[in-house]
Amino acid sequence: MPTAELRRGLEALKTFRDRIDTLLAEFEGSHASPAKIAAHQISRTSFSAGTSPFPEADGLFTQYHRVHERLTSLSKSLGHQIEAMGIAVHGADVGFDNLDEEARQRFAAIQSTTKYDVGAAQSYKDGKPAQSDNTDGGGW
Repeated sequence: MPTAELRRGLEALKTFRDRIDTLLAEFEGSHASPAKIAAHQISRTSFSAGTSPFPEADGLFTQYHRVHERLTSLSKSLGHQIEAMGIAVHGADVGFDNLDEEARQRFAAIQSTTKYDVGAAQSYKDGKPAQSDNTDGGGW
């Protein structure tokens, strides 16, 4: 019986991995993808003429820019985490020692980026800038 249960478990993992791959593909093609969110930026002059003193418009633009950067970062982080979950499920299926080197390196890179994302999120919550040169949430 344990062999049959293990086989069912592996099939469940494969099904889960396929669902993750589908979700990642849908996410990358959606309006929430990092590229599409990053493409929707508004310039300062959209709030008022850039040469006119208008502190409220400056403040609104500053907050808009801050939120936009955070949404872009969160979108990248979500994509990376979904990808890492797919690699982890594949590793559980074939054995982590049997993962190809590229998958191992990608998983390690995502883990490193996720640690940065968590630190950046905490810094953002605390009102402090993140302590890193990594300004795009992973450099990919």
